[in-house]
Amino acid sequence: MRIDILTVLPEMFESPLGCSILKRAQDKGLAEIVVHNLRDYTDDKHRKVDDYPFGGEAGMVMKVQPVEACINALKREREYDEVIFTSPDGETFNQKMANGLSMAENLIVLCGHYKGVDYRIREHLVTKEISIGDYVLTGGELPALVMTDAIVRLIPGAIGDEQSALSDSFQDDLLAPPIYTRPADYNGWKVPDILLSGHEAKIAEWRHEQSLERTRRLRPDLLDE
Repeated sequence: MRIDILTVLPEMFESPLGCSILKRAQDKGLAEIVVHNLRDYTDDKHRKVDDYPFGGEAGMVMKVQPVEACINALKREREYDEVIFTSPDGETFNQKMANGLSMAENLIVLCGHYKGVDYRIREHLVTKEISIGDYVLTGGELPALVMTDAIVRLIPGAIGDEQSALSDSFQDDLLAPPIYTRPADYNGWKVPDILLSGHEAKIAEWRHEQSLERTRRLRPDLLDE
């Protein structure tokens, strides 16, 4: 899988992409994550990527030209499954979406910034708009990292124990059950006896019941879907 990230703040990606599962996936050749500075694609001698909005609204708007130039350059090299724009008013990102995108070969992720992007970018260049929640951030860089992490960790081989990802919250529309590790008794705080029993069927039943209970209590909306 290849993910191309388009941004005006490429330095925000240096540390997150260079550690943990994202680094491991890249080192193994499972994922190629390339960050592009949109200022390198502008036709303005000052490398300007934003301008004032028509109509007099406050704030600055990302221009069409550098975004189109970068996307066109990438598309000349390969085909892309999606051109994603990170936007607070996009479709809400969830585990089902991460599962689907993890099957893609090539993705472009455009990080919004300033007041937003010229709407013609969204009309003519973007194929999918995604939000990570109903709130506004300074830019789309953090959402791009969130989505990249959620997608790449699902690629077979990215996680040492692939079964671990299958038991994550939301994979079956339920929250994950409680998990424990050694010691079995810590200052009187004890691990449930069922988990020490070795009875796999009963443990599986307990875990499912716990998932249902936690989902009803914490995220009842998941059961209504």
